[in-house]
Amino acid sequence: MNSNHLLFGFMKTIVNTYYWNNYRCSYTYNTNDLRTDERLTLVLLHPIGVGLSGVFWHRFIQAWFKRGFCYPIYNPDLLGCGNSDMPPLAYYPEDWAEQLKDFIENNVKKPVILVVQGALFPVVIKLLQKSPNLIKGVVLSGPPAWRTITEASNPLQQKLVWNLFFNSLAGKAFYQYARRREFLKSFSKRQLFANAADIDDEWLDFLQKGATNLNSRYAVFSFLAGFWRENYGEAISAISQPTLVVFGEQASSIGKEGKVESPDERLENYLEHLPHGQGVKITGRNVLPYESTEEFVTVVEEFVKSLS
Repeated sequence: MNSNHLLFGFMKTIVNTYYWNNYRCSYTYNTNDLRTDERLTLVLLHPIGVGLSGVFWHRFIQAWFKRGFCYPIYNPDLLGCGNSDMPPLAYYPEDWAEQLKDFIENNVKKPVILVVQGALFPVVIKLLQKSPNLIKGVVLSGPPAWRTITEASNPLQQKLVWNLFFNSLAGKAFYQYARRREFLKSFSKRQLFANAADIDDEWLDFLQKGATNLNSRYAVFSFLAGFWRENYGEAISAISQPTLVVFGEQASSIGKEGKVESPDERLENYLEHLPHGQGVKITGRNVLPYESTEEFVTVVEEFVKSLS
């Protein structure tokens, strides 16, 4: 394991690497520079998308420790993303769940509170099914619409799309187009942010940098091919851990047959099925930890304190 220390006025960040299945993986350990309370520890799970990695959480981490919170944060890069290795594979939620399981068992070494962005919720579900004892609580930031998370896609169709397009020269060309700054800005405006003014150079710069390695396309294409799509309804109803669901007041998605699901409907569906769920709406759309950082930190703080 290798590590580097970065010191800021309000926190300390240690950059570490470890090996899982012979792949080099990266993460940061972030703590208050003055005091640390190890009773509760957060592990952040970044979304999958062009250029996305653990860097997605940097605003949340800085805001967390600026407020003087003493609970430490682990921020891993999933395989295929960021500073972790990027093997040319088709990635499934089970793969990342296994990586996360190994990471928590061998690096964190205690049960954690998972904070997960968007459609990476299936990774958490798979981990909960494998090792529920590793998780004390879950925060879901803008999870998929209920119709989406409970509708399986066709495995044969997934593999055909993967083999005929994504894992081909055409897929490589498409990724080169998708990582262009103009495309990233347009997509962010159409799908992610409530306010176009929040799509700043900082956001676009880290996406472009994260997509520099063309092998980063395999994680993105695995997501687009739908390898994460199953009917998770029964599994969600079996989650025994306290779960906070956070949606943006302008959260957007389109469900089956083009039906638009309002943020209220999305939240109501989750709370109806989560045995120990609680929910809240805050300002923003679909990338709350980045676009509505302070509000998101506040609701996560309240949830974490409720578990102490």
